[in-house]
Amino acid sequence: MSDPFVVVGGDAAGLSAASKYGRANPDGDVVVFEKGRWVSYAHCGTPYYVKGEVERLTDLLSLSPEKAADRGIDLRREHEVVAVDTDAETVTVEGDGERFEQPYADLLVATGAHAVTDPIEGYHRDMAFTMHGLDSAAAVRAALAEPGDSAVDTSIEYVDAELVERYAAMAPPERVAIVGGGYVGVEMAEAFRAHGLETHVFQRGPHLLSPFGDSVCEHVADHLREQGVELHLNCSVEELDGGDHVEAVVHENGRVDVDFALVGIGVAPNSQLLADTPVELGESGAVAVDEYGRTNVEHVYAAGDCAEDNHTVTDAPAWVPLGLTANRAGRAIGQTVAGDSEPVGEVAGTAVVKAFELEAGRVGIIDHDDARAAGFDPVTKSITAGSRSGYYPGSEPTTVSLTADRESGRVIGGSIVGKDRAAIRIDTLATALESDLTVEELERLDLAYAPPFSPVWDPILVAAKVLRGELE
Repeated sequence: MSDPFVVVGGDAAGLSAASKYGRANPDGDVVVFEKGRWVSYAHCGTPYYVKGEVERLTDLLSLSPEKAADRGIDLRREHEVVAVDTDAETVTVEGDGERFEQPYADLLVATGAHAVTDPIEGYHRDMAFTMHGLDSAAAVRAALAEPGDSAVDTSIEYVDAELVERYAAMAPPERVAIVGGGYVGVEMAEAFRAHGLETHVFQRGPHLLSPFGDSVCEHVADHLREQGVELHLNCSVEELDGGDHVEAVVHENGRVDVDFALVGIGVAPNSQLLADTPVELGESGAVAVDEYGRTNVEHVYAAGDCAEDNHTVTDAPAWVPLGLTANRAGRAIGQTVAGDSEPVGEVAGTAVVKAFELEAGRVGIIDHDDARAAGFDPVTKSITAGSRSGYYPGSEPTTVSLTADRESGRVIGGSIVGKDRAAIRIDTLATALESDLTVEELERLDLAYAPPFSPVWDPILVAAKVLRGELE
């Protein structure tokens, strides 16, 4: 093999790049090193696997090792890249009981991110988890089942059978604590309630889902309470107390007895592999890259949850660790390395989340302090309108908050929440941001209308109409 295209990391960005490179350059060689056993899986589906809506863990796999081999990818699982030498253009790999140097012609670092547990003490205790990776999902689902139930198929090649069997033998919990009120916390609250568990959510700040803005936060909090979730807002958790097992959450105002804890306070980029190299990191700690995913070092690229991207509203580097961003950037880099340069695309922070019966979405810059820091004079208006024609069955109140720059009238962000296909409407605002539309231009969009799908004036158009009035 000539010096190949070497990819570090076998998930979304890494295997997207390897697959695209192989299709664009069939005669080229590509090697993917993955330190774990799982590759190319749908991390965002893990709460629904724990809930039981997704039956098998393998349903979350996007590309199996066998299919990767069929694509000509030399995929080496349980091989960890432990060092990068950008002068010699080699990586040091440990796997199969040996340590060796692998030369590269081009290198993609797609090492992802890791769950943050600091400064929560006591995370080492049994029945304390994060929801990061399929082994975590398998262990949590096993822990919720009655001893002896085969909730997780341990015959699957990739499953950590020892971990699953250890938790499967324990008595299932009755009272669970979720530390963190972000995406993971909200989605896992739904999963735990589906198992009939008493569920407590602890959030350090005053709002759940704070990046979504006040209107979404308030709707989601009220709805979670309706579903029997106990919220502890403005409550900073200090410790998961107990002996071998978690027995209580200790917070600044006291303690709550629980027998299970899930820590979901965020993730951090896995950029430490490049710490001793000339490759530059951004302010976020993720790898700094240009519009093609290139680092400041020739032949070295980065993509996915370990890399920054350019923000479409601020035109500044941003770290947005989401699935589409990783897949899209990896695919573009594979094309670039094959010889036909393709930009990785900008990010707008577009995100959606399901909270029991509610759907929420957000995009762009919503927080006014963030907007001012980026040089905007933000104005926000919120409206509530029906999701369909009022006379048609199934219409639900849909709240849209729209933010624009007062001077230019440019739409810079927005959020939406409701029960009837609310989340997908955020894509209209994402398109508006990518196109630098003003509020007036957004209001004039010819959006589809038919009673089963939307009122004559879609809630997005209503929000634009009201905000335009405020600007004028």
